[in-house]
Amino acid sequence: MKELFTYDERLGIDIPDLNLEWDEYTKGEQQQILVHWENIRGSIPDRIKELETTINRKQNQLSDESDFASSCQLNSEIADLASIINDLWLWYRANQGVSEKMHN
Repeated sequence: MKELFTYDERLGIDIPDLNLEWDEYTKGEQQQILVHWENIRGSIPDRIKELETTINRKQNQLSDESDFASSCQLNSEIADLASIINDLWLWYRANQGVSEKMHN
């Protein structure tokens, strides 16, 4: 099943990398794909919490930072982490329909 998913270094999760149209997979393959995705999808909120913890730590550093260049770097890192969180939520929500297919 791993061959149908690719690890996204930035997001920290596997994402679907399907080479065929959905209907070209057998019902058994579809079921395996859906179960695997549902496991990944279930881990997304925990991944987001990890990133939020890192953001909070960086914001605390930022409040104590007096060096302008360091402040800019921290702001950039916080923005990058926020962007990752946004993308994770998109994956989480955009693929809710996938889990509904599991139960049909």
